[in-house]
Amino acid sequence: MNVDIASNEVISESGRSFDWPLIALLTSIAALNYSDRMAMAAVFPLLRADLGVSDVGLGAIGSAFLWTYALGSPFVGWLADRRSRTRMVIGSLFAWSLVTVATGLTRSVNQLIVMRLLLGFAECAYLPAAVGLLADHHGPRHRGRAISLHTAGLGIGAVLGTTAAGYLGQHYGWRITFLILGGVGILLAAAAVTVLRGKDVPSVPSIEYAGVASQRSLRDLLRIPSYWVLLVQSMIVSLGIWLFLNWLPLYFTDTFSLSLAGAGFFGAGLLEFPGLFGVVVGGQISDSVARRGRVHRMLVQSICYFIGGALLVTFTTRAVFALVAAAVFAFSFVRSIAQSNEGPLLCDLLAPRQRSTAIGLMNCANTFAGGLGVLGAGVLKQNYSLSTIFGGVSMLVFGAAVITAVGYKFLLQTDLNSRVKGELDVERNAK
Repeated sequence: MNVDIASNEVISESGRSFDWPLIALLTSIAALNYSDRMAMAAVFPLLRADLGVSDVGLGAIGSAFLWTYALGSPFVGWLADRRSRTRMVIGSLFAWSLVTVATGLTRSVNQLIVMRLLLGFAECAYLPAAVGLLADHHGPRHRGRAISLHTAGLGIGAVLGTTAAGYLGQHYGWRITFLILGGVGILLAAAAVTVLRGKDVPSVPSIEYAGVASQRSLRDLLRIPSYWVLLVQSMIVSLGIWLFLNWLPLYFTDTFSLSLAGAGFFGAGLLEFPGLFGVVVGGQISDSVARRGRVHRMLVQSICYFIGGALLVTFTTRAVFALVAAAVFAFSFVRSIAQSNEGPLLCDLLAPRQRSTAIGLMNCANTFAGGLGVLGAGVLKQNYSLSTIFGGVSMLVFGAAVITAVGYKFLLQTDLNSRVKGELDVERNAK
């Protein structure tokens, strides 16, 4: 294995396109990551009965995780660009698994909120380090698909976590799910120690794109206009997605009288199952359109968001379950295609040792916005129906479509050219 001087990319001397053991492990960990965080949404009715939690209290439980996740994300992203990414993956997995076990032992609302706060801090280190590892071991031709497979693991975990929590909660109480998930995580952390041995890629600190060491700084990262486009559109869409993930199971229970297991399955499944196909298809589309010009990745995002916003208008009508389910399914599919372009676009725009920092900052913005959405829905639910609140998400998605369209038309090509020019300058200086 060697490192390309100009871009600091990892190149496999064997010519292997994909590092399948790495992808398989990180996808499994990603599935557990979302299982642990999303299982709580499926047992909201049980928390109301067992602990007497109000709608605002449920919103606080959902948002507590997101806000500490947001608070820690910029720091761990910066750290993942400078320290061992494999150790961060393993440490994060082990820590959040312990917290998940402790969640199953809580006896009060305050204890539960504390555990959710701790879960956010423990989980926030995983994604920046994991995506950074995948980018290190996969070049531009295969990176979109590698990252999309990992993203699919997140969706699988959300469905499994909410469905299992709903079923087990209805039959054995809400705590058992968290004890099981935490135990699985501890075992998976032990396996990761072996699989990830030797996977860290040494940085090349003397070589920087644009030839200046300060390019790694947060200040210089935020001077890239197209990064702001990606940051803001992702933040807007994430507010709506987290609102759906936390409140859709309860909406199905209250509106269509589904069981907890059924509401958990459909609440996550209608968002995540089409998302599994969407991210895989999106990865293929992303790599395909990029061959004609990497700028086209953002055009795909904009088109998908315009379609997604139109689909969510369904919530403003008196729709039956089948129509609502179809709209959510289709929205999730096109939204996932759009999301599949975020990681590759970040890699196109940024030097390798900026990527985890950028992802950490994006996670911070996304989860902070998501926390506002989840808590805001709990407050609004006192005066408005969840269908009205969900219908309002369509306006957010239309806003993301406009922002990405502006970025595609006026900003992205200039920023991509700037990075290419910087890399050519580095090559000339190295010679």
